[in-house]
Amino acid sequence: MADKLFAGGMKALAEGGQELALELFSEAWKEAPGHAGVAREFDGALIALKKSGDAAYDQGKWESAGKRWMETLRFITHPAANARGYPFTRGEVKAKVDRLSASLMEKALTEYRRGGVESAIADWKTILSYDPSHEEAAQSLRTALKQLETLKKMPPGK
Repeated sequence: MADKLFAGGMKALAEGGQELALELFSEAWKEAPGHAGVAREFDGALIALKKSGDAAYDQGKWESAGKRWMETLRFITHPAANARGYPFTRGEVKAKVDRLSASLMEKALTEYRRGGVESAIADWKTILSYDPSHEEAAQSLRTALKQLETLKKMPPGK
């Protein structure tokens, strides 16, 4: 079973699906701890995942960048990972996520204050898509959704 999972991971990796590859590698590792193929391919897949997050960020694809960086953080502590051999640290990736979230929070709050409630809501939802535990974004989203609902109930011209 582990070899089948590993093969699926290699197929996913060949198709650019680093997250799926790492999921399958992790499952293969569970089935056969120390699996030679996983040990050989895991680090490259994780480095590629982090790089794809960087590329998404450079292209302005915030949600995709955040998701890929969060997955990098999740897998960097896997037993098959050799974090000392990576060109980045866990702290550096976490700092990227934190900066992205802070930037989106600032943008959302600016939009919200200008009356762009729907735009702010979209930014808060973006943060929560990659970091569901971001309490400030969650609270801001709840508040904005209540306000939007209130505004929709108001008669036109008020």
